[in-house]
Amino acid sequence: MRLNKLELRNYRNYLELQLEFPNRLNIFLGENAQGKTNLLESIYVLALTRSHRTSSEQELIGWQDDFAQIKGRIERKTSELELELLLTKKGRKSKVNHIEQKKLSSYIGQLNVILFAPEDLSLVKGSPQTRRRFIDMELGQINPVYLYDLAQYQQTLKQRNLYLKQLSEKKQTDEIYLDILTEQLVDFGSKVLASRLLFVKKLEYWSNDLHSKITNQKEALAIEYAASIPLKGESVEEIRSVFLAELQKNRKREIFKGNTFLGPHRDDLIFKVNQQNVQTYGSQGQQRTTALSVKLAEIDLMKEETGEYPILLLDDVMSELDDSRQIHLLETIENKVQTFLTTTTLNHVEGKMTVHPDIFYVQQGQIERKET
Repeated sequence: MRLNKLELRNYRNYLELQLEFPNRLNIFLGENAQGKTNLLESIYVLALTRSHRTSSEQELIGWQDDFAQIKGRIERKTSELELELLLTKKGRKSKVNHIEQKKLSSYIGQLNVILFAPEDLSLVKGSPQTRRRFIDMELGQINPVYLYDLAQYQQTLKQRNLYLKQLSEKKQTDEIYLDILTEQLVDFGSKVLASRLLFVKKLEYWSNDLHSKITNQKEALAIEYAASIPLKGESVEEIRSVFLAELQKNRKREIFKGNTFLGPHRDDLIFKVNQQNVQTYGSQGQQRTTALSVKLAEIDLMKEETGEYPILLLDDVMSELDDSRQIHLLETIENKVQTFLTTTTLNHVEGKMTVHPDIFYVQQGQIERKET
């Protein structure tokens, strides 16, 4: 999978921009706050319809503009696609080959991307919410049906929490509606959980292999899915049975507190290096190596699931890694995936790759390609 052309209009500090990418490695060079991250973000938004940096679409639109537009020409194994995303104050519209897509699940997955930014090094040490978001964004690209199940779960959860609050405040007394919401929550939640469990199992397989190589076979990495319910099986039916029983068991407590305590929205990941919890006991170096292994593992995992390698976005991450981790990162991606890399200096890549990159200079929202 490759992105051959990118067009931006009124996107952050880019008034109008057209770029073509004939090569696999594209480096955007410039000082901080010039627009390098904005460019990588636009590719991410084109793929997933939302930003990794903000939940406000208004922030993506130029300061004095009413809309922003991102277009991309994608080359896949068997076809070429034109993707278009229009962002306005009223919402967003997505098109594939000029045909509007009404469902998110019919758009996401056309362009698969993996973003690796400095904040991703906190995947291991960060909050459970960070790790749940990581699962949702990556799994959603591989399995668009998962996005539908997750959206339905989140919508039902919101309705259930609202009704629990009304029951706790004695504004409602009828628990029959709560039964209906609980059944719906369990139906969608069980599908979400089953998909996550399978994803984590595959992620562990690929991550451990990479982690072993990076540490010269000194460390073994294990990833555990920490569910908020005591799982006894991994099928939708087995999860559903346990989930429903646990919600019924906790009903009085939930009504008293006005909140749903159990479900995918409370789950987490545990990373273990040599059987020791690296989140709690690992060194900073071990935590960074774990995060790097997990992010790079997504490349092969996506290839296995979709049949094509994704596009890799590296946002100033080289400066955060020592020399050995930089080399492992570059060796993993070399001749494999199209990569877009931002940096303030070429020191991190010069002499470490055999691939000849295209270099683009970025200054105040203007991009100039270096002549070769």
